[in-house]
Amino acid sequence: MDLLSSVPIWKLGLYFVVAICQDFVLTLNWRAIAKEKILMAVSTSFVITILSFWVLYNILADLDANRSVISVLVYSAGIATGTFMAMKFKLKDSK
Repeated sequence: MDLLSSVPIWKLGLYFVVAICQDFVLTLNWRAIAKEKILMAVSTSFVITILSFWVLYNILADLDANRSVISVLVYSAGIATGTFMAMKFKLKDSK
């Protein structure tokens, strides 16, 4: 079972980059909610929902034992990377 040959590399790369963006925005969303920044919280929630459903739809549309496993692993690695990047990002306080 060759996991990498079952999914195009460009698609795995896209899942990884989208996951980084998604989780970066998700972490910023949580921080915005904690700081009661309503407009930022609402807009980031919208972006997160669009990205999440797009990736979920694409992974499920290609549902196959080999393709799904590698896609989920790459997507998860991107999410972990996005969390790390967002935690390093500094939000400016407007107070």
